[in-house]
Amino acid sequence: MAVMLLSVAVAPAQQAFDSKALRAILVDVDSGATLYRKAENDPFEPAAMAKMMTMAVVFDALKAGEIRLDQTFKVSENAWRTGGAPSRSATMFAALKSEVPLSDLLRGAIVQAGNDACLILAEGIAGSEAAFVVRMNKKAAALGLTGSSFRNVTGFADPQQKTTAADLATIADYLATSHPDLYKIYSEPEFTWNKITQRNRNPLLAAGIGVDGLSTGYSEAAGFGLTASALRDGHRLTAVVSGLPTDKARAEEASKLFDYAGAAFERIRFFGAGETIADARVYGGAASGVPLATKAPLDVLLVRGARDRIRARLVYAGPLIAPVKAGQEVGTVRVYVGDDLLVEKPVVTMEDVAAGTMERRAFDAIGELLVGWL
Repeated sequence: MAVMLLSVAVAPAQQAFDSKALRAILVDVDSGATLYRKAENDPFEPAAMAKMMTMAVVFDALKAGEIRLDQTFKVSENAWRTGGAPSRSATMFAALKSEVPLSDLLRGAIVQAGNDACLILAEGIAGSEAAFVVRMNKKAAALGLTGSSFRNVTGFADPQQKTTAADLATIADYLATSHPDLYKIYSEPEFTWNKITQRNRNPLLAAGIGVDGLSTGYSEAAGFGLTASALRDGHRLTAVVSGLPTDKARAEEASKLFDYAGAAFERIRFFGAGETIADARVYGGAASGVPLATKAPLDVLLVRGARDRIRARLVYAGPLIAPVKAGQEVGTVRVYVGDDLLVEKPVVTMEDVAAGTMERRAFDAIGELLVGWL
């Protein structure tokens, strides 16, 4: 394993304030850097924020062609009674035994947070809510969620249904980055169904701070929570808060996190897309090395006005064995603040390197042998 230390002048991140939320996280999506954390891995009931995982499965099914936006789903008695008007919970008021287009069910589930819409989708896609929940937990595992376990599609109280602030941020980022067109529904201000108009339940959409999603939640056990995502100067930030006493407090604390990102941090570009970070050694090639770079720009948010030196490392399995193809992922570049890993991004080769002559390969073999002896 080859390791190269890279010298980059940037600022060490510092946590400058304390949120009133019992659990919170703020993530810079582009770099993957966590700008603020507080009990972010402590489990709690997600309440209606569980619907984000419901939507992740639905969005995946649409992308895979399993379902279509113009497809209709029947409103079962279970969906109507459990999540519709008789339930006296959040509902889109879908009529019993009617058929609702998928495009409208999405808005009923997202804009109106309708429990009936979520149940109709689950039954229509998987045959039952229980079968759909299996898919939710498989998706959670695929996303690497370590603190989440889903038991229903609505977020109804269940002592076994748990998540964490960090996991909710991951789900939010997945929805926004993997399904950008469908994600736009989260920013729609209102939706009308069955002649009933309901406003989007996200209190930050109209706050003028760039928020374009996602979900609120409340349970007696977990308090008031909010998962919000915002675009600031073309870059996405995700904030999650939970454990607050009122709906007003959750909006205020989430807003403060976004304000904190803008006031306390500046965006640093370490390397541009395709910009050579360093050369990796090549064994037995027509050239002795090949330039490595990241496919996308490597940007990080770091504390303003305190640019000290932090460490960056290029790590790859080397030397690389010729022939080498351009675009081959061979390692990572890692940025550290002290001993803490801040950002890690894959690096790829930027050029082809053909196999060298017999003489060149023999020369490299002798060099490797001598290095091994030493």
